Amino acid sequence: MISSVLVANRGEIARRVFRTCRELGIATVAVHSDADADAPHVREADAAVRLPGDAPADTYLRGDLIVKAALAAGADAVHPGYGFLSENAGFAAAVTDAGLRWIGPPPAAIEAMASKTRAKELMAGAGVPLLAPLDPDAVTAADLPLLIKAAAGGGGRGMRIVRTLGELPDALAAAGAEAASAFGDGEVFLEPYVVEGRHVEVQILADAHGTVWALGTRDCSLQRRHQKVIEEAPAPGLDDALRRTLHDSATEAARAIGYRGAGTVEFLLSGEGQPYFLEMNTRLQVEHPVTEAVHGVDLVALQLRVAEGQALEPQPPEPTGHAVEARLYAEDPAHDWQPQTGTLHHFRVPGDVRLDSGVTDGDAIGVHYDPMLAKVIAWAPTRAEAVRRLAHALERALIHGPVTNRDLLVGSLRHPDFAAARLDTGFYDRHLAELTARDATRLSREGLSALAAALADAHGRSRFGGFRNVPSQQQTKSYQGAGGDSAGHEVRYRLGRDGLEAEDFPGVRLQTLAPDRVVLEVDGLRREFTVARYGDRVHVDSPLGAHAFTALPRFPDPTARTEPGSLLAPMPGTVVRLAPGLAEGDRVTAGQPLLWLEAMKMEHRITAPADGTLTTLPVRTGQQVEVGALLAVVTD
Repeated sequence: MISSVLVANRGEIARRVFRTCRELGIATVAVHSDADADAPHVREADAAVRLPGDAPADTYLRGDLIVKAALAAGADAVHPGYGFLSENAGFAAAVTDAGLRWIGPPPAAIEAMASKTRAKELMAGAGVPLLAPLDPDAVTAADLPLLIKAAAGGGGRGMRIVRTLGELPDALAAAGAEAASAFGDGEVFLEPYVVEGRHVEVQILADAHGTVWALGTRDCSLQRRHQKVIEEAPAPGLDDALRRTLHDSATEAARAIGYRGAGTVEFLLSGEGQPYFLEMNTRLQVEHPVTEAVHGVDLVALQLRVAEGQALEPQPPEPTGHAVEARLYAEDPAHDWQPQTGTLHHFRVPGDVRLDSGVTDGDAIGVHYDPMLAKVIAWAPTRAEAVRRLAHALERALIHGPVTNRDLLVGSLRHPDFAAARLDTGFYDRHLAELTARDATRLSREGLSALAAALADAHGRSRFGGFRNVPSQQQTKSYQGAGGDSAGHEVRYRLGRDGLEAEDFPGVRLQTLAPDRVVLEVDGLRREFTVARYGDRVHVDSPLGAHAFTALPRFPDPTARTEPGSLLAPMPGTVVRLAPGLAEGDRVTAGQPLLWLEAMKMEHRITAPADGTLTTLPVRTGQQVEVGALLAVVTD
């Protein structure tokens, strides 16, 4: 039996595996980069081994160092988690060659599915329905739109949608470059792009004795940049015949390659309900908790038991109820999904929900890894109840730190299309603008929260408290909302013998005032606001929502100015490439890509803000830049 497990991963999935290991009485070993030296997964492990460096290529992608770490720590098994080396057949073989137990499928099964092009050939031979790859030299306008995909990876890297034939050459080159950077393999392929398709997958689990479980379906259609945002189980709206087809195809795929352990077979459903094989993930998925909740199983425990040679029961447990998972990211959806960095000062999610997180209070959110902070999972007897429970928990969560996608998640869960299970991968293409819009109601709630912040700040700074028995002068406090398109708020108020007088908030009465708590009566309703300060950042939480502000100085620094046409780095990152042939003095047009920044496993295009001349280009490929660094200048 396994006695000690090294998890060749970090963050949330490492903590998830450790949790099950502790329950089973198995010792745990962590590995960590220098950036993760004090990360929660390191603190929770029984032992930890340093992988020198910060970049994934130097640390979590160094299979040789991880095998040495396992041997040095006395581990007898390795769990790969997901991402990094989890689907690397060479790493799996190196683990077993070192005499360690590999908690995953055989290297040959990983190799069989490692290339999506080879996987499609195998699945065609097994009779699994699929979208046939297309020859880039033979496509015509009748084949449009097209999807370019990396053969060796996933997670949206090396993926491009092509809507015109003229875009194809550049899109192929860009996708290949991104795939080579992310996976060390620049092979890409073309297939038809299914408009308004649903992303549905089947969780499988196989043992060494011939049993293959199909543990229901999951819908993962809500995606941004081809990466999943909200997942649920079971996939809603599938009839019994379609469900059987998906289950049978998934189990056939597993049997075709002699699979063992946990894995996922992913399908794309056309608008007409026709399923097509996408790929097989030979590992545990990020969204596995919704399957666990519905089927009442611990997939990590089952992985461990299968690795020990134990047999599964002939049939999997029957599903009960519905589960929904939301991925909480440190990113700004209203500003091109830009990842956010900084300190996560305080993080609490209330309610009867499951929280799988890789971070705790005080942790730094850096640029080296994925921006996902946590997964929040709700189960209930019905889909509607599970969705309501999850939305409520997210809405009331205390998240004091970088900007997150929390409001987008709440809005998505409450959107009429989601409530009616009208799901497809184009959901955010259609609804992002409305989900991130700052309407009058939202601005009014922000304004009340800014008023609470100003009152709490004044009380905290005054030796005499908030009230005076004589008329006081009008006070002014300015705040900038958090996020790329947030509004500014200038709060003018007076506290005197008659209570609160705020010129933009007629009829609002002050009931209670403390440095961290303000109670206002708004339109006859009592509203309580909690206020927390971290330097010039202020977080205000209430039933009206969570709002973050930056307190602005009374007299801004007149030297803090940027030359017109300057393009500044929106986040810390690495310049991964410049537009081919681009040089200072070139004429550029509005929207033309100039360079690409990589941060938190995503690439971000930096484009020309207007027609003009590129007068300055001070950066080079491979250069690390900090937020606010000058990337280029375009002048009329």
